Amino acid sequence: MSLRRRKIKDQNLFISMLLSDFDYHLPQELIAQEPIKPRDHARLLILHQDNQPLEHLHFFDLPKFLKAGDVLVFNDTKVFKARLLGTITNKEAAAEIFLLRPLDENNWEVLLKPGKKLQIGSQVNFEENLECIIVAKPVDGPAVAKFNKTKNDVLQIAEKIGHVPIPPYIKTEPQDASDYQTVYAKEIGSVAAPTAGFHFTPEILEKIEKMGIQVEFVTLHVGLGTFLPVKTEKVEDHKMHSEWVEVSTATASAINQAKKENRRVIAVGTTTARTLEGVVQALGELKQFSGDINIFITPGFKFKIIDGLITNFHLPKSTLLMLVSALSGREKILAAYEETVKKEYKFFSFGDAMLIL
Repeated sequence: MSLRRRKIKDQNLFISMLLSDFDYHLPQELIAQEPIKPRDHARLLILHQDNQPLEHLHFFDLPKFLKAGDVLVFNDTKVFKARLLGTITNKEAAAEIFLLRPLDENNWEVLLKPGKKLQIGSQVNFEENLECIIVAKPVDGPAVAKFNKTKNDVLQIAEKIGHVPIPPYIKTEPQDASDYQTVYAKEIGSVAAPTAGFHFTPEILEKIEKMGIQVEFVTLHVGLGTFLPVKTEKVEDHKMHSEWVEVSTATASAINQAKKENRRVIAVGTTTARTLEGVVQALGELKQFSGDINIFITPGFKFKIIDGLITNFHLPKSTLLMLVSALSGREKILAAYEETVKKEYKFFSFGDAMLIL
């Protein structure tokens, strides 16, 4: 690890590192292009926090590593069909408006394609009498589009005419939109799925609850910040975008009680981890919260809530790889990734899983 200096910020120790500290070699053929079926037949790497060796199993083996009293926390966000394909008025040219999140009843943060043809004042027409006008196009952030319908109407129309917002490394949109959705998805608002949850089936959820494992839900609507590449040489200079989260009073109380009783809290996915740790960072404790958080977890971060994490395998040089490195150590994570490459695990959204305990 390239240790250059240390600084104290928000009572956590942040270690200054370079982006190259989080790089690794990944053959293109290991990037999963389609969902694993059945969901729970994904491979599962067990990464122990102590010095036990790695274990290579399958996701249906997960209950073996859980025990009564554990709290498993899920992100119940639901992906909507955020990619709208339309036509630019007066130019008869195709355009894509990628919905990120509503700012109010009519205005949305959006991504534009093609960016050069879509300027402030450009109008785009879609099916179902939906249209929008580009009203802002800042240099350092998403554009803003004003629609002729309310946000709820836009969401309903998007479900009819929109396309699943799959990541750019997945070449073909799933024919069944439910393939890019967790089985417990509930709260509409994400432009990307919390993919660690893909591996859960109703049968596994039923089994773990019968084992006495407590199941709780939070909401984080996955947005642009999760996928923006880190472009700064120094990791600490990267700017994270805010994400909307919600934690109920009941969920916060249940998790706090588990912490008091020294029971394990295991986050399903990095989005869940960011929700729990982000609320604590913002409020000083875990309690009811609804609003935006902005948290960048890198090695040196002191986790206040989670004891374990279920996650997929993340892109080189990504903020998500930095998060899992913060939990287990950069060297250990990169060594585990090297091993999974050798064993030809599948990577990214539709790929295999890892349990860090």
